[in-house]
Amino acid sequence: MTAFSITWDYRCPFARNATEHVLAGLAGGAEWEVDFVPFSLGQVHVAEGDPTVWDRPEVDSGLLALQVGTAVRDRDPRAFPAVHRDLFALRHDHGRDLRDRDALVQVLAAHDVDAAGVFTAIDQGEVLDIVRKEHEAAARDHEVWGVPTFILGERAAFVRLMDRPGNDGNHARSSIDRILALLADTPELNEFKHTSLNR
Repeated sequence: MTAFSITWDYRCPFARNATEHVLAGLAGGAEWEVDFVPFSLGQVHVAEGDPTVWDRPEVDSGLLALQVGTAVRDRDPRAFPAVHRDLFALRHDHGRDLRDRDALVQVLAAHDVDAAGVFTAIDQGEVLDIVRKEHEAAARDHEVWGVPTFILGERAAFVRLMDRPGNDGNHARSSIDRILALLADTPELNEFKHTSLNR
């Protein structure tokens, strides 16, 4: 069993691609233990001296959905994979606003998640505290600055996967296993980026 973490923010299309690979791999029987770590891109882009997004979460375009996903991860792990996938789809496939509570409730309702309980926890501030602590721990302990970052033991790498796996669990598992192998076995490889893409 390979244990690793992956950061996410629903605004990032590359986080969507990587997450879909992880979810499809797990559904296809991959022997991974995955910790999904919320990470706020809004906080990363706060200018020095400005208020944090933690102090004014209502102004950030992604923080409400990030809290919804985190709450479902912790309160209803059974539903989390489907909700997680659909929150990415809400933004990237359907072009919806991640601050739209009605749209977020629709995603939760589609998977029989207690939306009222999720939003009560959010409105009371307890979920924001969890997101902040996990974001700050990733930044502090692994120097994470973006999503998706894969964390394997003491090693961490920002990774862009350009494709979506659909329901191809074998392809998804192969993609993620290659990433994990590079993290584990090739620490001297700092950057490998194609100069052009086949479209």
